[in-house]
Amino acid sequence: MNNWKLSIVLSTHQASFNAVAFKGDFEENVAKIATWGYEGVELAIRDPKLVDGEQLLAVLNRYNLEVPAIGTGQAWGEEGLSFTDPDESVRQAAIQRVREHVPFAARSGAVIVIGLLRGLVKPGVSPQQAYDWLVEALQACAEAARPAGVRLALEPINRFETTLINNVAQGLQLIADVGADNFGLLLDTFHMNIEEPSIEESIRAAGERLFHFHVADSNRWYPGAGHVDFASVLATLREIGYTGYISGEFMPEPDADTAAQRAIAYLRSL
Repeated sequence: MNNWKLSIVLSTHQASFNAVAFKGDFEENVAKIATWGYEGVELAIRDPKLVDGEQLLAVLNRYNLEVPAIGTGQAWGEEGLSFTDPDESVRQAAIQRVREHVPFAARSGAVIVIGLLRGLVKPGVSPQQAYDWLVEALQACAEAARPAGVRLALEPINRFETTLINNVAQGLQLIADVGADNFGLLLDTFHMNIEEPSIEESIRAAGERLFHFHVADSNRWYPGAGHVDFASVLATLREIGYTGYISGEFMPEPDADTAAQRAIAYLRSL
């Protein structure tokens, strides 16, 4: 596994999204994750006002774990916030939510992940209008994050979940349109397996704009449970000089503990 650090997604409170493997008692989960050999936890935080950032960091520091990224998807899943809602107040609330993540991201060194917070093309809204709103929102968020040295990473997500930015080519066009040096991509092998003609070529295309990396197998189970060629994926990450975290975001199947242990054992074996 070369010099990569491995992390896994951990929710700071209960959520309905199934690909967050760990929910429930925070310290208990952190202790297990550290014991299994992970170096970081990617925190899924719905609303930074509902968590005590210093307390979270104190727990993580006790177990020598870093926070490579903060997931924002629960604001979409639980509250319906998005950058592309026809209601301007909803769009502004989504932008404000990202701004509120900046202090903790700066304190922890985390990338702020933009997944489904970007939203969908809602009925009655043209794809171009939705895209324009997305660009405006990302420009506002990147501008708010820049003084704190915080980076944002948008995740191309498969067509069955949104029609806004499904692949790396579209993501790179979005980066050009947003025009912010602290805005890049998070690539996820589950989505790439659906959308990219070649996972490896798409990783190469992302190059230095690859800010964070998610692993899940073709069936969204832990790496090694499906047909993604992770040896080739990791070789390509090495080839482009990626030094960030490799973070597990997969279904808690057959259960969260087993999935996390099998994932790290498999990735370390490659």
